[in-house]
Amino acid sequence: MADKIDVLISEEDVNKRIRELGETITKDYNGAPITVICTLKGAAPFACELIKRIDLPVELEFMRVSSYGNASESSGVVKIVQDLDAPIEGKDVLIVEDIIDSGNTMSYLMKMLAVRKPKSLKLCSLLDKPDRRVAPVNIDYKGFEIPDVFVVGYGLDYAQKYRNLPFVGEVKEI
Repeated sequence: MADKIDVLISEEDVNKRIRELGETITKDYNGAPITVICTLKGAAPFACELIKRIDLPVELEFMRVSSYGNASESSGVVKIVQDLDAPIEGKDVLIVEDIIDSGNTMSYLMKMLAVRKPKSLKLCSLLDKPDRRVAPVNIDYKGFEIPDVFVVGYGLDYAQKYRNLPFVGEVKEI
């Protein structure tokens, strides 16, 4: 049986919202350089599109954190798979994430990075699933709020599949 995935957020709507987020971030930082931390792997497509729309000097860093493995739900255990290559002390830092679900991963990551003494630390997430939240997370820049459904596409995956879909889709059947 083939997997059934319905479009939840169209490619056009995703692109429009990313453009709006880029404009807001540009305005908010008022010409100051920022360090964007992209959480791998899921946020890579979103981060790449977003930084093209931020009209500021941008330094791009990557972190790989995991709490899902190949499952469709978070295990609750956060693991740093790849840390930053450069220090963030004294820098304006923007974490770019694909989805905030339970909040466990991002809550942990925000606390860990705050200890490194950035000048500021903000969060931008393409998707927010507040119905699943168990750990508090403040999302400074939010793309879309979605219901408690399993989604793929635009970087989000199921067992490493579907990251390349140009839209956000709801998985109906796997």
